[in-house]
Amino acid sequence: MDNRPIGFFDSGLGGLTCIPYLMKALPDERMIYFGDTARTPYGSKAASTIRSFSMEIADFLVRSDVKMIVIACNTVSATCLELLRNRFPQIPILGIIDPAARKAAQSCDSRNNIGIIGTKVTINSGTYKSLISSYNDRLNIYETACPAFVPLIEEGIIDNEIMDLTIKYYMDDFVYGNKLDTVILGCTHYPLIKKNIERIYPDLDIINPSSIVVSKIRQVLEERNMLAENSEFSNIFYASDLSENFVNMIDHIFENESADARVKFKNFDLENGERHI
Repeated sequence: MDNRPIGFFDSGLGGLTCIPYLMKALPDERMIYFGDTARTPYGSKAASTIRSFSMEIADFLVRSDVKMIVIACNTVSATCLELLRNRFPQIPILGIIDPAARKAAQSCDSRNNIGIIGTKVTINSGTYKSLISSYNDRLNIYETACPAFVPLIEEGIIDNEIMDLTIKYYMDDFVYGNKLDTVILGCTHYPLIKKNIERIYPDLDIINPSSIVVSKIRQVLEERNMLAENSEFSNIFYASDLSENFVNMIDHIFENESADARVKFKNFDLENGERHI
């Protein structure tokens, strides 16, 4: 048993899409979440900048005594996973890409046309395509970057015509030109527009890594005898810029269940180390 919290982090609020699945599958677990909302988006930044930001956040989570770190960000998972594992060998660190890649490789065959949408950094890294092919080299895989999705989602521009037009701008030619039947949401922000994508492309089978990673979390905790029991810890959601939109988005994601989750919101300045409740 280990009642310490699990640490999650993302470039912004996208990684929050993992949390409801964790709470449903492992209700005794508690978490510390860090969203780097002041410096989002990461997906168009230099890899060296992403590595620097990620090291700062991981340092903070380790100092907060988390028992595991989940990189709830595809961009960071694609660029920093091994770096962070080497820096913190004493703590399990999970990326979000590998579990989804395994899922796609196991559930699809050569008859499928699989599309991956993500940030520029994630797509340019080729991590998804490489991992999926390593598990099943008979698959047809296509990739495209959708850089405007994250800024719009961070601003709460989701259920309106602007988002639908942006989705069609990036995805119409990609979906129809490659005759896609399966799409992987290669950014944890994208589940927030999953309903939009399903409505616009009703024949697509959508793979959501935010839900799939929870099985890997459970597996690692069970193997290490680290599952929580009756934890008294309160879930804490940190943001480097604790905006009203961040809090509102948590309510949107949890569908107003967050009141039952013993949630605290805090702003944390990584540079100055000051906390503001």
